[in-house]
Amino acid sequence: MSKIIPDISPKTFTLSAVVIGYLLLDDLSANEQNALGNWLMLIAQLLCTNAFYKEVRQERGLEDNDNMGTDKTIEMMQKMMKAMQKEIDELKQKNSS
Repeated sequence: MSKIIPDISPKTFTLSAVVIGYLLLDDLSANEQNALGNWLMLIAQLLCTNAFYKEVRQERGLEDNDNMGTDKTIEMMQKMMKAMQKEIDELKQKNSS
């Protein structure tokens, strides 16, 4: 088992999330709660998406090899970087106007 996930019952694990959530309510403004909540949901979506895709690959009998498709991964990431740079440039232009 992962060192990050404790070996406790599912109900206790869920209750710990509820307790932490309630503890944060009083210390954060509504905007801070919203920002933190969205950030945590983004992390959760990333974890869920990655886990699901790994399951799909296992179901298809594909190896979970990080080196598979490295060239395609690099190409995709370069396209993403170009798109993000374009967005940054557009935001800079709007701010300077």
